[in-house]
Amino acid sequence: MKHALRSTRVLTADGLTPATLIVDGEKITAIRAWDDAGGAGQYHDFDDLVLLPGLVDSHVHINDPGRDWEGFNSATRAAAAGGVTTLVDMPLNCVPETINVAALEAKRTAARGNAWVDWAAWGGVVRGNTAELPALAQAGVPGFKCFMIHSGIDGFAWVDESDLRLALDRLRGTQLPLLVHAEVAFPVEAAAAMLNLAQANWQKYSTWLASRPDLAEVYAIKLLIQLAQEYRTPIHIVHLSSARALPMLAEARSHGVPITVETCVHYLVFAAEEIPDGATEFKCAPPIWGAANREQLWEALESGLIDLVATDHSPCPPAMKRRAEGRWDLAWGGIASLGLALPVLWTAMRQRGLSTDDAAARAGKWMSARPARLAGILGQKGTLSVGADADIVVFDPHVTWTVSQDDLHFRHKISPYLGAKLRGRVQETWLRGERVFHSGQCSGNPRGRELVRL
Repeated sequence: MKHALRSTRVLTADGLTPATLIVDGEKITAIRAWDDAGGAGQYHDFDDLVLLPGLVDSHVHINDPGRDWEGFNSATRAAAAGGVTTLVDMPLNCVPETINVAALEAKRTAARGNAWVDWAAWGGVVRGNTAELPALAQAGVPGFKCFMIHSGIDGFAWVDESDLRLALDRLRGTQLPLLVHAEVAFPVEAAAAMLNLAQANWQKYSTWLASRPDLAEVYAIKLLIQLAQEYRTPIHIVHLSSARALPMLAEARSHGVPITVETCVHYLVFAAEEIPDGATEFKCAPPIWGAANREQLWEALESGLIDLVATDHSPCPPAMKRRAEGRWDLAWGGIASLGLALPVLWTAMRQRGLSTDDAAARAGKWMSARPARLAGILGQKGTLSVGADADIVVFDPHVTWTVSQDDLHFRHKISPYLGAKLRGRVQETWLRGERVFHSGQCSGNPRGRELVRL
């Protein structure tokens, strides 16, 4: 089926401009002038709504197979509702963990017929599985993920420097990135020794911050910079929270060290001073720091030192958040946000004084093109250009709304964004030339497929 999608605000390589996208089958086959839609089949005029490339969320915990915390069907519905047309799943919160090809095949089985958007899966690096990495790479994973501290999942064992060296040696020359949860244990253990944990008031957010010092992140990133320089293998820092690591990252990048960085939406919009005691829906690791730290993250993002923005959507059943007790030490860490990232970030950008044109350009860069590049799929995804998949987000930049449980399309309706007043909302999401979300719901049948990096 041929389509022509027209708007006065289409994000192309030339910026936000009047244009008509010509879609034939699954691909964008032409980008024409705004008034040129001749012979294109079905015609769609979106007036002055913003047309963006489908978002790529490169840090999501789908938790499938093996756990009832989320699942492909609900996660990809939530993604489609938020303009995300590609998810890249993390390897730990599933059973079995994605640390060998058999586990990857189990994930593929779980996804079959249940995915509303396209997806890929990171492989896992844990103690003792180095020999599995070549086979996982051959099977098409776009890269690998590891933890330098206990992950919370016993079956996904954290790695130390010797394990990292083994993995990087295996990955040398492949150009597959190693994604790292960059915290080391000894500053956390030292903080625990200094705190009287038995008597600490674990309902206070300040206690959680004191128990998880950002030196854990700083020391981890220092080691990772050294390893990236030594092995010349791309390392990607996931969910950077502490601005204290930014100077060493800037120095490394200035010398061409192959290291990239993401932060998450929650680190850009929340601040420790604003988090109520006992509000464990805000718990994540690394934690959310103060407003001054948040401002430095924004500056690093604007300068390009931070490459991209992901969600780290990490849901759990509500009981695991221990909201009734408000205990930060007992609550599962992870923020549920899939489907909300674009309007949340858009609201923050507009509050910071960015114009519609500038906000659209940044959203396209931070949430589409750069995560697509990380996953090795830029050109197919992450761009509105001829030859790319026709993944298109129709976004109303002006509508205002308040997040309610009805707006949460993921499985468990708990999130720190509930009650947030937002500006901008996804109206339609197109996946490979077909509209999969409109009028507040997914339509048709799940047609998402796995993207394999070969």
